[in-house]
Amino acid sequence: MEYFVEQAASHREAEQKVRAKYGERAKIMHHKTVRLGGFLGLFAREGVEVTGYFSHDPIRPESVRKQLDLEEEKRKILNAARSDKTIDLVLKEIQSIKQRMEEQSAPPAQQPTADHPSIQQIGDLLVQNEFSTRYIAEIISRMRSEFSMEEIEDMDVVSERVVDWIAESIEIHHSQKGTTPRVFILVGPTGVGKTTSIAKLAAMYGIDVKGSTSSSVRILTIDNYRIGAKQQIETYGEIMDIPVSCVESYEDMKKQMALYEDVDYVFVDTIGKSPREFTKLGEMNELLRACGGSAEVHLAMSATTKTSDMHEILRQFEPFGYKSVLVTKLDETSRVGNIISVLHEKQKSVSYITDGQRVPQDISVASIEKLLLNLEGLRINRQRVAERFA
Repeated sequence: MEYFVEQAASHREAEQKVRAKYGERAKIMHHKTVRLGGFLGLFAREGVEVTGYFSHDPIRPESVRKQLDLEEEKRKILNAARSDKTIDLVLKEIQSIKQRMEEQSAPPAQQPTADHPSIQQIGDLLVQNEFSTRYIAEIISRMRSEFSMEEIEDMDVVSERVVDWIAESIEIHHSQKGTTPRVFILVGPTGVGKTTSIAKLAAMYGIDVKGSTSSSVRILTIDNYRIGAKQQIETYGEIMDIPVSCVESYEDMKKQMALYEDVDYVFVDTIGKSPREFTKLGEMNELLRACGGSAEVHLAMSATTKTSDMHEILRQFEPFGYKSVLVTKLDETSRVGNIISVLHEKQKSVSYITDGQRVPQDISVASIEKLLLNLEGLRINRQRVAERFA
């Protein structure tokens, strides 16, 4: 290998000069600007000086030269990488990530009970009762991890344990005794039976078993828009001998609450609005604030509602700060898996259950037993449930 230095008036001319003298074997490494010619530093002109090297080896084809150059660059990069600890750390991290991804993408290890008929049967029953996909997946996963091979063979044991798990997922609302009066506000979408439920609650707390008034109870309604709504609640009030008042504004509500400060219970019936009517819901929420901070807000929701709609209703009425859910129309469906699933996933409790149109008979304080008895296909031991989940 030999080195050369050549000068010319321009960079292009210098390259041509190098190629003419040394051929394709020449490699230019550096170039710089220099002063050429002149006498005693005078009349010099600007030019270019290039330096490089050339080999006496035979000229290789262009493809071979490119391959050799590539290999040389790779060698330089690898040598640099070996001396750089940061690169080592990055490579180790990449390898670790790759390993984790391979583990996650690998098929799960087969559980000894994964395809057992008992698990399949329970899964089918949960689907039949319209439990949500997420809820069913939780139950199946728990079965696979907690049942022994001996237990999984006994369907009575399996069914009893699964019923216990379902019962554990149901949260019952317990009202705390607070200031007097106890103010109970019922909100919810149109058509779920809020007015009838308010009448049932008023009768539950205001009338004793002999049919006489046992507590001081009042009913307030802000539903002045629906045809017959006011007349309906006033008729209930007359039959039960419970005063009913109509409220139209925030100021009216404040006045009524001041008048009823000595009573035991105040039940407030609200307007049935679609969860999508944001403006009207906001106006109603503002009016209800006049009931005071100690008021209990409960959400009425029909047991016949689709699972997806239940999620939407719970979300849209969240600004009202409801304490719990009053489940209506339980008599109109034979499936309760949807209501159990949704309330469990949203961590909401159940306060009351209605299962008919009769006032005041068809309402009860919510209980785990009442919901479980509506499950189909699963063995419900009423005594066991009553003792364990009273």
